[in-house]
This record gives sequence, structure tokens and C-alpha cells, in this order.
Amino acid sequence: MDNHYSSPLIQHSMRLNATNDVFDDSQYPKTTSEIINEYGDNEITLENGTETVGEILGRLGEETFETPEAVRESLFSGVSHKAIGRRFYSDRDQYTPGEHGPQQVSF
Repeated sequence: MDNHYSSPLIQHSMRLNATNDVFDDSQYPKTTSEIINEYGDNEITLENGTETVGEILGRLGEETFETPEAVRESLFSGVSHKAIGRRFYSDRDQYTPGEHGPQQVSF
């Protein structure tokens, strides 16, 4: 996968597809509205579905992007639950009071 983000975790769970490079072809600064008008229909593939650039940036509110990297960072941080493999799951959380955790199993 050829994109400007090198994190393997991001590459496996979220794909910007051809959308990644289109932001590089623009002149910056650009507002959220300008990005949505130009690229809002571009789809981003997530772990459990797809979302458009317009859907994602529309949730985040208006801002001014100085670089294409800033747009990509907003997209990565603004995706919905469709980007999450198992919702509400964490193997790092502490057990709630009164809970003792899973019973150990011997094999």
C-alpha cells in the first residue's frame, strides 16, 4: 500500500484507497467545506463498511487545513464505529467492582 502513513495498524484497519493522494493535488490552506465540496464523495474502506470523506469531516466541524497531512489526520481520527473491529471490547480495562474476571481454564 502506497500512502504517506506508515503505521501498519492504520494500514490494516482503514484504507484511504485513491483518496489518499487526491489531497496532495490541492492548494492549501483549505476549509472543511472546501474539502467536502471537492472530495466529499470519495469513499474510505473501513473494517466494517465504508464512509465518505464528507460524512467523516462533516462530523468534525469546520476548520482550516494547512496541509494534506492535516486532512488525513482528521479522517483517521473522525471515522465512526465502522472502523472498529470489536466494539466496546478491551482486554486492557480493569474489571468493574464486584467482578472477578474470567475463570481460568486449564487445558
